[in-house]
Amino acid sequence: MNSHDPFDDLEAELTALGPLLDTPSPPPGDVAAAVRARLELQPRKRGRRTRPTRPTRRARWRIVAAVVLAVVAVTAATPQGRAAVARVLRLAGVELQLGDTPPTPVRTTANLPGEHPVAPDDLPGLVRFQVRTPAELGPPARAAVADQGRLVSMFWPDGVRLDQFQGGVDPFFFKKLGPPWPDYVEMAGTTAWWIPGAHPLGYIRRQDGTEIPLRQAAPTLVWQRDALTYRLEGAGTRERAVRIAGSLR
Repeated sequence: MNSHDPFDDLEAELTALGPLLDTPSPPPGDVAAAVRARLELQPRKRGRRTRPTRPTRRARWRIVAAVVLAVVAVTAATPQGRAAVARVLRLAGVELQLGDTPPTPVRTTANLPGEHPVAPDDLPGLVRFQVRTPAELGPPARAAVADQGRLVSMFWPDGVRLDQFQGGVDPFFFKKLGPPWPDYVEMAGTTAWWIPGAHPLGYIRRQDGTEIPLRQAAPTLVWQRDALTYRLEGAGTRERAVRIAGSLR
């Protein structure tokens, strides 16, 4: 008989998440209430009760995301929490650094390490992963490759930018955020983070972890699919961003 607890993996993921939460200890009752309220927002299936099954990775991530958002919300509600919230979330190569006030805007712009323009049609032969293009937008007007082929950027005339790269444990991008808080969005087969406000964007590449500021970024959607991380910037609204993300081919 297999005695493996179906929720062992979930427990491991939540435990691993702990070091990323640099927060004080809010009242346990507040945390419990917030987490319960967040989880109760998830739709429940009606019908005959069935034997519990092992949760899918998507379901586990939904629970993890709900717990993180609840802890962040409770912590940020106290003066001590607002002073301590920082470097809260990491998602497949993107680090979200949350603070209690809007961060100082970046007034300058800089290129990614090794960034250079390329013809969009040449991208398949220049990178080590399959490059996808959103059908909602059509072919990009221009493209660029950076960091020795590890990252591809596509640009459209209306200001939309799509970055795609191989996500990993160590972050490539960092985003300094204040209120309004990022929110997670359910998309087909994955969960995305929607960052609703303009924010400083940087790139972490040096071995000492030095932050390289890039520019002030527009509202952005961040998600992962098939070991690749995507950040879609400049779509304007969350609804349009999700629609564009769902049309990747």
